[in-house]
Amino acid sequence: MYLSLNLIKFLAFVGLFGVSLFFYSILMEIPKGAETATDVAQKHVYSVWAVPQEDVAERIKKLMDGLRSEFGGPQFEPHVTVVGAISLTEQDALDKFRSASDGVKAYTATVDRVVTGTFFYQCVYLLLHPTPEVVEASESSSGHFGYKRSTPYMPHLSLLYGDLTDDEKKNAEEKANILDNSINGLSFQINRLALWKTDTADQTLKSWEKIAECNLSPN
Repeated sequence: MYLSLNLIKFLAFVGLFGVSLFFYSILMEIPKGAETATDVAQKHVYSVWAVPQEDVAERIKKLMDGLRSEFGGPQFEPHVTVVGAISLTEQDALDKFRSASDGVKAYTATVDRVVTGTFFYQCVYLLLHPTPEVVEASESSSGHFGYKRSTPYMPHLSLLYGDLTDDEKKNAEEKANILDNSINGLSFQINRLALWKTDTADQTLKSWEKIAECNLSPN
């Protein structure tokens, strides 16, 4: 009887050990990617914007409002994109943004002319002169973010987002020049950078959110 009890205990131990070993082997077979699924889910799309000086921002807002009242489209803040959409965790985005902001000083941007584009986020915009300081601000910031663009940097300040016909775009361009007939050649100071959450799939822009802003040191 004593031997039987010991045998039963031994067999129970072996059975428990076998079950544990079975579950351990299953866990070991889980792909490494599955372990980071939560981290991946916490990533969002971020962009860095250069913000015009306040009086110019207000002037451009009036122009944007005038265009939107006729041609529709979502409302957004006047800005010059210096780092395009990139997927990061919020903390990583904030860390990179602080580092990027330290490397950029306030600079001057100058409008070339009102231009129309070929897709939603470049419907009607102010094309800016690609001066060395304008390009360098983007190159420096993009370097801190590890952002690689597929085409050369084209500095611009969007006035209208939308999917318009060519005729509508032409009318919007003409109206922009009527609403502010001295906008071409306008020079203004870029004195702030802002980090925005910008889900480009959301064309309503309702999910877009400013995460942080930094004043640039005088040049």
